[in-house]
Amino acid sequence: MDIKGFRFSAVEAAIKKPGRLDLALIFSELPAEVAAVFTTNKVQAAPVLISRRRAKNGMARALLVNSGNANACTGEQGMADALECARATAEALGLPDEELLIASTGVIGQPLPMERFRKGIQPLVDGLAVGTLDDVAHAIMTTDTFAKIERRQGEAGGSSYCIEGVAKGAGMIQPNMATMLSFLVTDAAVDPALLRSAFSEAVEGSFNAITVDGDTSTNDTALIIANGAAGNRLIEAGTPEAAAFLALLHDTLLSLAKQIVKDGEGATKFVEIRVRRAKSNADAKKAALAVANSLLVKTAFFGQDANWGRIIAAVGYSGAEMEQDRVEIRFDDVVMASSGVFAGGDAEAAGTEVLKQKEFTVTIDLHVGAGEATVYTSDLSYDYVRINADYRT
Repeated sequence: MDIKGFRFSAVEAAIKKPGRLDLALIFSELPAEVAAVFTTNKVQAAPVLISRRRAKNGMARALLVNSGNANACTGEQGMADALECARATAEALGLPDEELLIASTGVIGQPLPMERFRKGIQPLVDGLAVGTLDDVAHAIMTTDTFAKIERRQGEAGGSSYCIEGVAKGAGMIQPNMATMLSFLVTDAAVDPALLRSAFSEAVEGSFNAITVDGDTSTNDTALIIANGAAGNRLIEAGTPEAAAFLALLHDTLLSLAKQIVKDGEGATKFVEIRVRRAKSNADAKKAALAVANSLLVKTAFFGQDANWGRIIAAVGYSGAEMEQDRVEIRFDDVVMASSGVFAGGDAEAAGTEVLKQKEFTVTIDLHVGAGEATVYTSDLSYDYVRINADYRT
């Protein structure tokens, strides 16, 4: 089933270098609601500032996005350039400026190559007749090694609807909204207040539960545009349809979030960090993020070293309430430590075998309460250093 009322386009504008799609457009044929979350970094790119203000209106018909240049830390000229790009695109689409959002990703501190943007806008609009969401997914990639795209189908009041989304990100990943971008579209008719609350809740359990390197970008943006073209009865809070919509939305975002971690720069492992029986959910997340971001833990994962001591140390400095002699740590089903004490040589050998897998789970049971959290992370390899040492060249 194809999504209704949306069109997509992407072109090669050679914003950073030629040879790839790097300028994309998402367009709703109908008036649409929007919900969005943005980076909490105090350094924010011009497109974030513009889109944050416009998204507050709750209405948007189109999104212009580029890769290859973040348009961050570019001063008044950067803001003027972003506004010009948005204005020219809105004019070509026949839309008011305020109904067009804008996003960028790439190198910080470089001015936009405006002549390339100007030349790309009309071909971009013309391409709406033939473009696909897959084209958009490819156009927003930077150090990504594969395009990240997800589709789901739901039903409300006897009418079927779709949720489709794309994301980019491989490094500079620890969203806190909220470099990560994600754009979703749905043809479902959704109450605006429900759309905002559902999207924020889904982001918290997906994009705000991943980390590759602990860095929060200047450009992080996640948004959803809903145009109601499916013709379903309005999905309203407190109904079974609302619960189903939230579950579907969370599933879509979590899949995209996991794809980002699996594509982490230089990553060879995908690791689920579960913290159980913490004092509170907030404490559980503190502990999980401390483990997930520990360079010593991440390098141990890469080296397939069952060094559980690095994990309990990270929990200890996380700020979460814990009692050392209550902590249990497992690699998948292998108990590495119980009551804060090493489980022995057999556990070491079995735990090492777990770490040889491409995907595994680390469970940390604090035994001090009922709080829990799950965070998804990757290992830290030689290639992460190589990729980021050469990022601007």
